[in-house]
Amino acid sequence: MGRLGALLLLLGALGALADICNIPEVDSSLVQSLGQRLLPWMDQLSLEHLNPSIYVGLRLSSVEASTKEAFYLHSLKVDYQQSLLRHAPSDDSSDLQAKPSMGQLALYMLALKANCEFIGGHKGDRLVSLLKRFLEDEKRSIGHDHKGQPHTSYYQYGLSILALCVHQKRVHDSVVGKLLYAVEHDHHLHQGHLSVDTVAVAGLAFTCLQRSNLNSDLRHRITLAIRTAQEKVLKAQTPEGYFGNVYSTPLALQLLMTSPMPGAELGTACLNARAALLASLQDGAFQNALMISQLLPVLNHKSYVDLISPDCLAPRGTVALEPATVTPSLMQVPEFIHVMLKVPSVWPPYRHTISVPAGSSLEDVLMKAQELGGFMYGTQASLSGPYLTSVMGKEVGEREFWQLIRAPDTPLQQGIADYRPKDGETIELRLVTW
Repeated sequence: MGRLGALLLLLGALGALADICNIPEVDSSLVQSLGQRLLPWMDQLSLEHLNPSIYVGLRLSSVEASTKEAFYLHSLKVDYQQSLLRHAPSDDSSDLQAKPSMGQLALYMLALKANCEFIGGHKGDRLVSLLKRFLEDEKRSIGHDHKGQPHTSYYQYGLSILALCVHQKRVHDSVVGKLLYAVEHDHHLHQGHLSVDTVAVAGLAFTCLQRSNLNSDLRHRITLAIRTAQEKVLKAQTPEGYFGNVYSTPLALQLLMTSPMPGAELGTACLNARAALLASLQDGAFQNALMISQLLPVLNHKSYVDLISPDCLAPRGTVALEPATVTPSLMQVPEFIHVMLKVPSVWPPYRHTISVPAGSSLEDVLMKAQELGGFMYGTQASLSGPYLTSVMGKEVGEREFWQLIRAPDTPLQQGIADYRPKDGETIELRLVTW
């Protein structure tokens, strides 16, 4: 056997041992319709609504919003620099609500790199310092014995390491070590079940560290942790094909696409996930801007790891986004639906039937209930939309959240702004601890 024959035999053997996650091309009209759903969000330019993930998702996709993208990035820079960085770092935690979260800050740094901007100068140095300081604070909260938990979440922790990594900013081995330990031991990465989003983001952060040759003393553990994260995600695949659920699947695919897995049926798992996502897209499941922005890169065979070396000179816009035209329809009297709203976690328990127009969101139901009296609630803005912080005056405590349940006992995968109840449904707001 000649050298060429031996090489081909070796490559064939390696191909048999290492399976890759390949997502076949999706119909461009479907991708365009998905991208068009982001356009109304790009017109909301207040700090409360600005979402760096939208810009990242577009830059890593085949869709292009032309001048709208540039203006959106400019708005991000103005609001994030002025509203966050004008506050000097201090030990005082006051006014935190007025600032972007550290997860938002990490996504903002990803957005800058998506535009091929390296962090530098006084403003850039402050950005890096803030994120490193956040990670150090979270590391202390976890503790040297790993018995504590982050003040925020391991999701934001991993996203912050990833953002610093794509800008080639090294963090201390002890900071990376906390995330490694969490993945190695499933440490607080779940709330009764595996958090696929968190594991996927951690895996993407480790992949970036590996490819950038950062934290080289931890290289062996990082390599093993990438494989561990991939295995956890694969094990979380549902019979329908999702990894965890429909909304955690895009980040899971971003991780699985980054590297092959020896001895794993990765290709089949990814094809099943693609089929499930396409069915969900056709059913209109993806309306949330954050979820759309995480899916668009996957449909373009990209992941956040590609931000290590983005090619900003290559032509990208194979699909130009234009506002969708809406055909006027004859005015009709809206059909009403009736939704039972229950809050058993307060005393006296709340239980009332609310009537709202068909197509209303769960947030519309809550607003109507408050308008009728006897019910009140509070929310806080986040990148994935408003989330409940209080119901009937009951504020969430540490490690608590208001879970949305469709009777009898099905947790909702969407938030209050995205979920559209059906006539006759019972929705329960349940205070749970994790």
